[in-house]
Amino acid sequence: MEKTKKLSLGRMLAFASGDIFGGGSFNITNFLYPGYVAIVVGLPPETAGLIMMAVGIFDAVTDPIMGFLSDKMRVRFGTRRGGIIAFAPLIIISLFAAFYPYTTADDTMRFFIVLASYIFFTAVQTTIMIPYFSLSSEMTDDYTERARMTTVRLGFSIFSSILCVAVPGILVDIFSGPNDYNGYIVMSLSFGALFALCVIITGIFAKEGIPPPKHTTPFSITNFLKPFQVKAFRQYLYLFLCCQMTMAIMSALFFFYVDFYFYAEATARGEGNIAGMIGAALMFSMQIVALPVYMKIIKKYGKMAVYIIGSVIWIISAPILLLLPSGSNPIYLYILAAVMGFGISGPGLIPHAIFGDVVDVGHLQFKTRVAGAFSGIANFVNKIAQAIGLAVIMGVLRLANFKNRDITVENWEAIQPESAQNAIVLLMAFAPLIFMSIGIFVCTRYKLNKERHEKVLIAIESENDDERSEVLASL
Repeated sequence: MEKTKKLSLGRMLAFASGDIFGGGSFNITNFLYPGYVAIVVGLPPETAGLIMMAVGIFDAVTDPIMGFLSDKMRVRFGTRRGGIIAFAPLIIISLFAAFYPYTTADDTMRFFIVLASYIFFTAVQTTIMIPYFSLSSEMTDDYTERARMTTVRLGFSIFSSILCVAVPGILVDIFSGPNDYNGYIVMSLSFGALFALCVIITGIFAKEGIPPPKHTTPFSITNFLKPFQVKAFRQYLYLFLCCQMTMAIMSALFFFYVDFYFYAEATARGEGNIAGMIGAALMFSMQIVALPVYMKIIKKYGKMAVYIIGSVIWIISAPILLLLPSGSNPIYLYILAAVMGFGISGPGLIPHAIFGDVVDVGHLQFKTRVAGAFSGIANFVNKIAQAIGLAVIMGVLRLANFKNRDITVENWEAIQPESAQNAIVLLMAFAPLIFMSIGIFVCTRYKLNKERHEKVLIAIESENDDERSEVLASL
């Protein structure tokens, strides 16, 4: 089989540009949206969780549908890029709608307006990001080039994450007056335009290196569930879920840890701190620093070695949170956040780096390429698992007597009982041990290395069913 050419720097950068939207929009909604719903729109705080849960369910269901549709698309700009270009302008409109400071007097009306606008935003995300994830498997079929491309892409994504942790809040503060929240309008239009531009660059210049199949399969439940028949895909899902579940738990509890444990006394006095912001920035920054190191390890030892090394660093460093006493020097927190960030980068990189390889196995097994179906299923399973996982975590905090803010009390003191503080620290300290140990075990069973991937590419072109079956059996 003739391999695709080495990716040019221009095509690689154009592809990576798209994840500025993926990584950035994720952090904008995570950090700003709950406060926007409760403070700007004036809905009860618990309503933010209800809206995000409802939208999460909608999003999880639409992901595989969009994956199927992106496999069927045939336009001038390619299987994936046509949809990416077409929907890019909607990013500006949808982000504006999601963060517009609605002032309708009726609470019920505001609830449904906010719900509808957030559903619209996530629908636009889905129409762009599912084809984008699928495109990653079609830029090249080279094992090492895919890893290099993914490394650059995640560098862009993490940089965008750092940018979108701090700048949106600054824009909101600068452009909002004492009686208005126009800063949200400025923020949403500014970042909407930036994201749309980056996505359009991807759509125009990130040309596919692997041609789409001439024939596509009709939609059915059987075809929908087909990816689960691929052993390598099931292993990919385990690796992906272990990392994503752990990151979701750590990110959801990180500021709880800083505010209610590390700086518990200062928080109780109503004093703000920037330790959480600095720690988060260091964690993201070290993920970028680690990427070239992990790329060298991939070239020498393979992709699973990176997942294992990063997981071990994460597992060892997280329990040190138990050793940091409340009120201690924040430099220790910063160092620990940096070390954990270096570890997180490894298992965060690998699922993206092996996705295209797994799609190739599916191509061999089904004799047709359905990258969109694989991408849609992966995101569906991931979002459902994260939703359940976070619900369980919040339930644990409730059982530990975590105290929510009483909005009827003007001078409410944010003092958490020792049971809640311990629950926060223990969850953050041992979530990596529980989930990433499973990931390490799966790594030891994963057989799709560079040499076997070469055999997969050759077997795809073979007319000999026995040869194809032999290659599949080796995986």
